[in-house]
Amino acid sequence: MSEPSPASSAPWLAHVPVPLFAVVMGVCGLGLAWRKAHVVLHVPKEFSNAALLFAASVFVAIALLYALKAARHPAAVAEEFHHPIRANFFPAISISILLLSKAALSLDGPWALLLWACGASIHLAFTLILIQRWIVDNHDIRHSNPAWFIPVVGNILVPLTGVPLGFTEISWFFFAIGFGFWVVLFTIVFYRIVFHDQLAAKFMPTLFILIAPPSIGFISYVGLIDGVDPFARILYYLGLFLGLLVLTMARQFLRVPFAVSWWAYTFPLDALTIATLEYHERIGADGMAPICWTALGLTTLIVLGVLGRTLAALASGCLFVPEKA
Repeated sequence: MSEPSPASSAPWLAHVPVPLFAVVMGVCGLGLAWRKAHVVLHVPKEFSNAALLFAASVFVAIALLYALKAARHPAAVAEEFHHPIRANFFPAISISILLLSKAALSLDGPWALLLWACGASIHLAFTLILIQRWIVDNHDIRHSNPAWFIPVVGNILVPLTGVPLGFTEISWFFFAIGFGFWVVLFTIVFYRIVFHDQLAAKFMPTLFILIAPPSIGFISYVGLIDGVDPFARILYYLGLFLGLLVLTMARQFLRVPFAVSWWAYTFPLDALTIATLEYHERIGADGMAPICWTALGLTTLIVLGVLGRTLAALASGCLFVPEKA
């Protein structure tokens, strides 16, 4: 009797989804939020260190797993890369690297530089490929959803590490790309949400991604100008409003069955929490401290809750399964 092939002995491998890199984004973002809280709210730094170390370990594990999928099931990876929705999650790989570069910044300058350069270069390539595809190919408006912001958010993240490393002009270049296309895509996606069929239940968590661009935009912008001006305030308060908006829809989100897409809840809340802490640190406005504590606590509970559900799904063999239509 012949031995089964590696591909047939691990059929689940073909169903390892590229959105799994959102796990790294959510956990690393939480670690960075607690690192900022250590500075602003004087919380212990041990939780931040543990979360960032865990995020780095998870990135290595997922990267190796997805590389194995690419080697054994290249057609499945190609199908994902050409999917009108899932293709937008490939930049989550480069975003994860950029976040890890920010995490490494205070620990090891050369490693931070290497990760930043790799993350920025890979993300620029993804941005060029996907925007070219949007221009050249025909797209159904129903395929547009907040996940289309993912290639944009990565560009806005570049200044977080780029500015401290001294690459100010390059950081402005990426910020301009991210901000410009965010404005365009926000209009398109909001039109689709309001005037077309409701998002499928499995895509409902992506509505949280609406929070990320203005929140990350605020953090990057105040780093670029080293201060808070009226435009920075607009970015922060827009992110805060969008955060409040999605939280008022909690009933709808609680009805969504668990899937990897739940990780869309996490990084945008991380970003808003960091933006709130940054705003409080720079402005020191009355009443900001309770908002910071509330944001940090809520975000931590949600990230840990989603992580728990993910580990339970992994243990039960329900994580890497064919996507339901």
